[in-house]
Amino acid sequence: MVNGFESDGDLVPSLPSPIYHKPWALSQMIRLVGVEKKLGGQPVLQGVDLSIPVGKLTTIIGRSGEGKSVLLKRMIGLLQPDRGEVWVGDVEISRLSGTRLNDVRKRFAMLFQGAALFDSLSVFENVAFPLREKLRMKGPGVTKRVEEKLAEVGLAGMGHKFPAELSGGMRKRAGLARALVMEPEIILFDEPTTGLDPLMAKSIHDLIVTMQQRFGFTAIMVSHEIPEIFGISDWVAMLRKGKIALMATATEFQRTTDPEIREFISVGGTVALPGSLAG
Repeated sequence: MVNGFESDGDLVPSLPSPIYHKPWALSQMIRLVGVEKKLGGQPVLQGVDLSIPVGKLTTIIGRSGEGKSVLLKRMIGLLQPDRGEVWVGDVEISRLSGTRLNDVRKRFAMLFQGAALFDSLSVFENVAFPLREKLRMKGPGVTKRVEEKLAEVGLAGMGHKFPAELSGGMRKRAGLARALVMEPEIILFDEPTTGLDPLMAKSIHDLIVTMQQRFGFTAIMVSHEIPEIFGISDWVAMLRKGKIALMATATEFQRTTDPEIREFISVGGTVALPGSLAG
């Protein structure tokens, strides 16, 4: 038994010593070691150890207020930890700043809860924004890249519209197109289906999975969509009382014997899967 679930083998990604960072960097995109963070004097993260596999979709679940969004901000370097280490590939970013930190952030993109589109810009201009601001791209190259990404998320021919003219689901798609346009190695999804009805939420989940499988980026998603996340995730991790209570494949996670975790995930039922999605 490992962390409260029955396992046939070592299914949870190993957490090697920080000294030996280059070998694990080939299989683990992000690694948090003993990460602690207080906000307003209150402890939020209390010794988080977490490994995010390369090229997989890992979903982080937990009760409201547990610090899941804080965890995402730590991964991208928007918040510095009080203690612990955060590795992106073979680079430890906890003490980085300026150009060196920005170089690491270029490997990331993020889809926020509300898509965070600029209301005064058209959909095309929203998606083109990071190309022009970060890569200083101009001309036909921008148009080609933006139109490709809009088509991939199902918004072909919609670039002229403004965010206020879009439905909630279409705004999420536009936000995903903007995340994809920089062709990142890592995309963070902070509750990407918030505010959507069940059918629209499923379509966004399906789109995220399709894009992740097509482009092979490492995806980390915070979500409350249980049991739906078990049908789309390769790995699932639960944040509880400031620590990772369990990380396992979607299939194994549902077999946990931990009573608190079982109570939490049983509210939405379970998803029967033919086998692990972790590959």
